[in-house]
Amino acid sequence: MTRPIPLAIVDLGYGNIGSIRIAFERLGAMPRLTADPNEIAAADRVVLPGVGAAGFAMTRIAEHGLGDVLRALTRPLLGICLGMQILFERSEEEDTECLGLFEGVVRRLEPGPDRPVPHMGWSRLAVADPACGLADGDYVYFAHSYACDDGPASLARADYGRPIPALVGKDNMIGAQFHPERSGDAGARFLQAFLAS
Repeated sequence: MTRPIPLAIVDLGYGNIGSIRIAFERLGAMPRLTADPNEIAAADRVVLPGVGAAGFAMTRIAEHGLGDVLRALTRPLLGICLGMQILFERSEEEDTECLGLFEGVVRRLEPGPDRPVPHMGWSRLAVADPACGLADGDYVYFAHSYACDDGPASLARADYGRPIPALVGKDNMIGAQFHPERSGDAGARFLQAFLAS
């Protein structure tokens, strides 16, 4: 029997998986890129990355037979950017049914005079739970056009014309709307806290 891998990064064949792997390697972790349902189910920790469209991501998850595997995980699961959004019930992007691990709908950001869409760049956080490795006032990097609604699962928020949940958490799951792999020291602290969870 093969030994469970300590950290699996779900490889759906696109997105920011290389930079996420490097960010974890800098912290001493040895992640494996995989789409194998058995490896993901047995991993000590799982990262669901994502850049792109919700519909395409859910199609790739279905093609690899990963939907039920991800829903059944009891070990720590981290969703990053689109990977966070598809943890919710539905996305307005292509009216996509998602994994349903968090309650709520992911909605398109509304542009404003000084709030273009997509939201790209550094934003300051208000942190409700310092156990996540982040602190009030940390700046992290965002690149997104959709966001979940603020609610009881929000662990950190950014202001983008409305409160944007930058971090959500529930049970064994955590989702980061920002890109920790592009967020310098704050992102590294966050990933280190996930490794220690």
